[in-house]
Amino acid sequence: MTAVAQPLPSPAPAPGGSALVEVRDLVKHFPVHGGILQRTVGQVQAVDGVTFEIRRGETLGLVGESGCGKTTVGRLLLRLIEPTSGTIHFDGVELTAIKGAALKPYRRRMQIIFQDPYASLDPRAPIADSIGEGLRIHGIGNPAERRQKVSRMMDLVGLQPYHARRYPHEFSGGQRQRIGIARALVLEPDLVVCDEPVSALDVSIQAQVLNLLKQLQRELGLTYLFVAHNMGVVEHISDRVAVMYLGRIAELAEGDELFRKQEHPYTEALMSAIPIPDPLLRRQRVILRGDVPSPVNPPTGCRFHPRCQLRQELGAPAICADVVPPLIQLGGDHLCACHFRQPPGTVARPITEARA
Repeated sequence: MTAVAQPLPSPAPAPGGSALVEVRDLVKHFPVHGGILQRTVGQVQAVDGVTFEIRRGETLGLVGESGCGKTTVGRLLLRLIEPTSGTIHFDGVELTAIKGAALKPYRRRMQIIFQDPYASLDPRAPIADSIGEGLRIHGIGNPAERRQKVSRMMDLVGLQPYHARRYPHEFSGGQRQRIGIARALVLEPDLVVCDEPVSALDVSIQAQVLNLLKQLQRELGLTYLFVAHNMGVVEHISDRVAVMYLGRIAELAEGDELFRKQEHPYTEALMSAIPIPDPLLRRQRVILRGDVPSPVNPPTGCRFHPRCQLRQELGAPAICADVVPPLIQLGGDHLCACHFRQPPGTVARPITEARA
């Protein structure tokens, strides 16, 4: 019979780097208002019990379908929006317990590269002013020192000195994204949330920006949370990968291991959609049936169970619809939230016995 794995304690940071960010049971629900009095009639469960760590100097890729909560997680880490519950520890400090002016020093150490290189820049300000705005807000240096820092950062991201007085509309999409990167890095942050920074760019420009991010990470010792839905991009840049589905993490593992062997059926479906650059080779596609359920009224139990190919193969056991699968450790740093996956050495038990 198929075994049901039991939950393990939250994993400690693995060898190779201490945790810069520790997220535990993070929840964000947005109220839905309706009626004449605009009362709360429901909740959008955008993020619902997410737990992970980001080690110093690594890139954690966060992937999933549109609407799964990836961007919301990134904004929660930066405290751009307030969590409903859960904890966020940054360099040993619980950010969820800090409010107001006390957050300002931590905001300098955490920056974001926005998805849209067109809408994220002030069209009325020269790019040097946009890049240096954070320095002015945090009171770093005098005007001459700030100009020097801006000039150095522009050089690092491949912008020329004569670009400084130009306006955003005078640049291409790739150049605008370089401006966004310079603006995020000029404060010398520890953590950078990259919110789909290449999704709006041409493929050739995507490669340039990704290589630039990797180069800057090596030179400046940066830590990235890289939010994306393109698995090919994530494979190129990530050290570890977390796969989200409808507000929860389905699987988390080292990048090489995840792309070699997927444990969660949703991850298998995502991987099967990656094209192979060889006309003689073809992947066996996993076609998911149905649409992504609404986060206002998500399925009970495992949120993936209405579309799960593995559940159908096993005769649609009721546990999938009744019990939320815990995120368990399968071995090493490989975590998976599926009732039909268990750590090595786990004694298999019948599903009916596990449900009792």
